[in-house]
Amino acid sequence: MFNALNRFISRLDGDAPQQRQQERGTYGFQVLRNTNMELAVEPWFDFIVGINGRAIDSPDSALFVQEVRNCAGSTVTLGLWNAKGQKTREIHVPIPADTASLGLSLQYSPLSLAANIWHVLDVPANSPADLAGLLPYSDYILGSPEGPLYGEGGLGELVEDFIGRPMRLYVYNNEFNVTREVTIQPSRDWGGQGALGCVLGYGALHRLPAPLSEPVDAPGETMFDGDLSEKTDNVFVPAASATVSPPPPGDYLVPAQMIGTSPVSAPPRSGKKKERHGHSSNALMDDYFKEEEEKSRNLDNAPASTGSGVPPPPRAGGPPRASPKPEADSGEDEAA
Repeated sequence: MFNALNRFISRLDGDAPQQRQQERGTYGFQVLRNTNMELAVEPWFDFIVGINGRAIDSPDSALFVQEVRNCAGSTVTLGLWNAKGQKTREIHVPIPADTASLGLSLQYSPLSLAANIWHVLDVPANSPADLAGLLPYSDYILGSPEGPLYGEGGLGELVEDFIGRPMRLYVYNNEFNVTREVTIQPSRDWGGQGALGCVLGYGALHRLPAPLSEPVDAPGETMFDGDLSEKTDNVFVPAASATVSPPPPGDYLVPAQMIGTSPVSAPPRSGKKKERHGHSSNALMDDYFKEEEEKSRNLDNAPASTGSGVPPPPRAGGPPRASPKPEADSGEDEAA
């Protein structure tokens, strides 16, 4: 599923018609070399996509050079798109009056070129990639000085040409934010799968992330746009950073922990349990019922039970009844 998604997004990025590629923001001047150490521009990763507030939509480098020369003795504003995290920023560069140059080597290229990378996912032990020093999950293969790499199969085609021979690769590490040159010798006899001996990821799910040294965006900063003035007052504020005020008077049930400015700690527990003074309502009711039960037994001359408080069930047939006297006897008594 992920491979199909990567292929679909790659088609949207690289196989679009020429008219769509020429739209605003899809092309720029890629920085190949930087000889001005005071200029905070990264070769390969940075693309100049705008100058003095206007987007670059023409491959004619003469127009760009002329705009830079017009700013000799002052500053020029450059809009840069960086492949690390795919973010855009603006910088103000002073242009010397004598040279009127930026000190950069540029090439007009599509921004989708930065997506033509391979993410190192897994490196088995004793594989060619392990011996070359590739690091799993943090290394990204950018290209090779041996030749250009086009598309997802470009790296595989280059590896086939260097089976048994050393091959150089440009590798970027996200954790250390550095780019280095790695020499690896592809082989199929190292005891595992693949000539490089590593698992590679390609496509939209494996693009260059932002460096770890950059500050993390605040919650909601990248998902929602707008100024602070547009937000309403009903905003969640963490309790640690907000001043909590007591609630207004009213018929509300508010726990004590919510209205105090300092957290309420529970009292320490002692080793022995304290004896409870007084009786609970359930104990009083039990004593009352026992007392009434004893009174009823005394009045009824009922024997006290030695077991549980529940009386035994009555015998079958009930107690014996007296036989009725004959009516003749009762008549004689009356006459006497």
